[in-house]
Amino acid sequence: MDGKMLARLGAVVFVAVAITATAIEMTRKEEVPAPASTRQLQPSTPDPLRAGQRRCQQLGEAATRDAECLGIWAESRDRFLGTPSPVTPAAPHQDEGQ
Repeated sequence: MDGKMLARLGAVVFVAVAITATAIEMTRKEEVPAPASTRQLQPSTPDPLRAGQRRCQQLGEAATRDAECLGIWAESRDRFLGTPSPVTPAAPHQDEGQ
């Protein structure tokens, strides 16, 4: 078998595989994906953190200097990251000095 004959045989096999793959793809039934749910859940109780975030959003750049907004952002960040809020130190007991 010479080189030309081998090249022709390879071309015929390639075309046959391409035609077969095309026929299989064309006869395949398309699966229609289920429509995505776009329903939004409303919280049952209003979240005070969310209200504070809205207030800080309305303040704009001035919120970066507002102590309350800085606290709200810290709490929101902790809630998002799943880290526990820092525990405030307990006031010293009055009977310690006695």
